[in-house]
Amino acid sequence: MDGYNIFLALLAVYIIGLVTVGWYFNKKQKSITDFWLAGRKVGPGALGFSAAASWLTAGGILAVIGYFILQGMGSIWAFVAPNIVALLVIAVLVGKIKNLPAITQPELLEQRYGSSVRWPVALIITVVMILFAVADVTGLSLVLQVFYGLDPLYAAAIVAIAVSLYVTLGGLSAVVWTDVIQFSFLSLFTIAMAFAAVGTVADGGLNTPAISSSELFGSLPDVWWNPLSIGLPMVLIFCLAIIPGWITEQDPWQKVWAARDAKSARTGMIIGSLMITIVFSACAVIAIALSSIYPEIPQMGFPAGMAQAEPALLAFVSERFASAPLIVAISAIGLAAASMSCADTFATSGASCISRDIYQRYIKPDATMKEMLIVNRVSVLIIVLAATAGSFIIPNIIDAIHIATFIASASYFFPLMGGLYWKRATKEGAFAGMVIGFIVQVALVVLDLVKTPPLAPSYLETIHPVLMSHGVIVGMSLSAIAFFGVSLMTKPSSRVNLAPFFEEEAEELARYETGEINEADPSYSAFLKNVNEKVAGERTHLQLNLRTSGTLSWHELVEKLKSSSPAWVTPTGLDSVYRLTHGDMLACVAVTRGSGEQDIWLKAEPKIETVGRQRKELFTAYEELKKVLDQKGVKLDFY
Repeated sequence: MDGYNIFLALLAVYIIGLVTVGWYFNKKQKSITDFWLAGRKVGPGALGFSAAASWLTAGGILAVIGYFILQGMGSIWAFVAPNIVALLVIAVLVGKIKNLPAITQPELLEQRYGSSVRWPVALIITVVMILFAVADVTGLSLVLQVFYGLDPLYAAAIVAIAVSLYVTLGGLSAVVWTDVIQFSFLSLFTIAMAFAAVGTVADGGLNTPAISSSELFGSLPDVWWNPLSIGLPMVLIFCLAIIPGWITEQDPWQKVWAARDAKSARTGMIIGSLMITIVFSACAVIAIALSSIYPEIPQMGFPAGMAQAEPALLAFVSERFASAPLIVAISAIGLAAASMSCADTFATSGASCISRDIYQRYIKPDATMKEMLIVNRVSVLIIVLAATAGSFIIPNIIDAIHIATFIASASYFFPLMGGLYWKRATKEGAFAGMVIGFIVQVALVVLDLVKTPPLAPSYLETIHPVLMSHGVIVGMSLSAIAFFGVSLMTKPSSRVNLAPFFEEEAEELARYETGEINEADPSYSAFLKNVNEKVAGERTHLQLNLRTSGTLSWHELVEKLKSSSPAWVTPTGLDSVYRLTHGDMLACVAVTRGSGEQDIWLKAEPKIETVGRQRKELFTAYEELKKVLDQKGVKLDFY
């Protein structure tokens, strides 16, 4: 069996394993929270693996090695350090993020500002996720091209088929646990290659003079080890350009929401940053060895040398293990795992924006979960296909990642973070900040791409250093001016919009208490037997699945619930209606569509110490829902 057939056989086994994971979690899904947020029960270890895997694409690994070869430790600010720092900052923000009652960032921003901001940020995040996925497709294309001479379309096909299968089966649970598998493959591959590259130099392999490890590392100039070799101003510009976009990236926020408690989320993000540090350290070792094996590459300098530096590891594997096709195939699987571990995250985040924040929110608010899963599956394919098309336009791996990051930083960093901590932020300010930041940043990126000759410094950077990174500092500054300026000139947000973010506002709004319920009442006892109750960390998840006797008009039902009691509100549109009764919005009862046309789901996620009160709250909500349906001659049954 030749090397290519070995690779195909291993790939088939690997994909079957991933799909099996997706199928396993598919059987466990009984609520919308189970699919989108893994039931909010992910522990710190799995979260750490997933956080690390989601930010370590195959293309990113190859590019980081290339940067180390050409610029040494001074290159860490372009990718390595922002990865580590962003996860640590998110760990600090966990306390604010974790208890927000949202599944996606567009939904979160609608709760904060209103419906006018949900669709633009959903579109922006979708574009950003596609651009991130470009790096995955490009990286895997490079792997398959160097190892087996395959067309880039094969890489897209592999990513599209595998990711769409296991993600749409198992939701975020499948993403998290396949990330554990994929990160294990990637980290073992990277560490093994570090030993192999250093060993090759020590043995004098590939026509290189044999030198010891101490000589190899000792021969590097001092400037190679200096992380500030690019200059402090450049370091600050890189940090301001990249870290805000990665702090506000949707996928790690979804994983924070999926954690079983705040401690697990915080610990998971810290573990993820440590794991990334280990892999990047191995990349640095690989780069040092490859600089000795291919001494002509460092002499090319940056950026001219990147065309040779990025695939240097692939060239090494092909040459060093030319007589061992199994090792080459395993290497290809390890890098394919890295591509999929990022692509599944980006596809999940982007598809959630299309299916939940655009389709369900604006096109069909009464869409069932079955319909949503179909739309989600199609959305995953759309994102991967769009990323494939983008890979032919943006062939540079890191540039694709940077462009996505810069658009995120310039468009929704200030509206999102400002909404979390600044009460005076308004929907008009958020909309202005997002639109202006997005338009300006996209225009600057297009100008830079069009005006920059191949392998030359960026056009905008040649005008002034502050315009480096496609002028993102300008884009962010204009977004900030629009956000803060327009917010101060417009009417403050309503209390309903402030309630999920500022507990004191929620307490002022929550004046509707549950009536007295006799716990010995047979109807209450029968009700409790049908409530699916499970503990995840600091919260208890209450889920009640109901089926109506006839087809219902979801729009009419929601409106009648809202008119029956002022406690019922729709802060994120008609797809979800909340019974706002106290300051903890996550614990409030929410009513959503179920799997089929006649299914309704009631859920609440109270803290363990308040679960007794929330059982009664759920019963009250059920009784109010039943009363509204009785008026239409529709009966409710448990299932």
